[in-house]
Amino acid sequence: MPLPEPAQRELLHRRSVYCDAFRREDGLWDIDARMTDIKTYDIAENEEGNSWATDEPYHDMHLRITLDKQFLIHKVSAAMDSMPFGMCTRINKAFKKLEGTRIGPGWHSKTRELLGGIQGCTHLHDLLKPIATTAVQAIFPLSDEKVRKASAVLALNSCHTWSQSSDMVKVHFSELYVSESSKRFEKDLMG
Repeated sequence: MPLPEPAQRELLHRRSVYCDAFRREDGLWDIDARMTDIKTYDIAENEEGNSWATDEPYHDMHLRITLDKQFLIHKVSAAMDSMPFGMCTRINKAFKKLEGTRIGPGWHSKTRELLGGIQGCTHLHDLLKPIATTAVQAIFPLSDEKVRKASAVLALNSCHTWSQSSDMVKVHFSELYVSESSKRFEKDLMG
């Protein structure tokens, strides 16, 4: 179902985020993400003498995460093809701090701890959430039953469809299902 018809308007800015998942010959996975920001008008010269023409990306940033089927990150690479300030690229190597971490519960908090604020780049950091969901979407359906069940545990209670008491969990992951009445009973017992 599409969005309702909008009011009369003018496009001024487009942020595009792309994520692609690749299965490698060595059994690992690459998740490549790219983010671009484009204006529909020229951007005047900034303090460093940089300017951007209409439809020319002033942010064009890339992040690659290499991980295994258990979502353990083996390698991280960051690159910037376009950015407002030359010093922006100095932070690329900081994203290697993610190597050895595992995408799963608490990972987004861990990324903020390692790369939040002045320890990272807001735009590259913003790519981590779609990278994580792309990894799950790519790896989960092709995984063996053990990995699928472990992944289901990670997804449990992450949204209304994955609620422990949802019909989807009841049908596809019955061993993880907890009825609403059981939840209420447990809550009443605990006071």
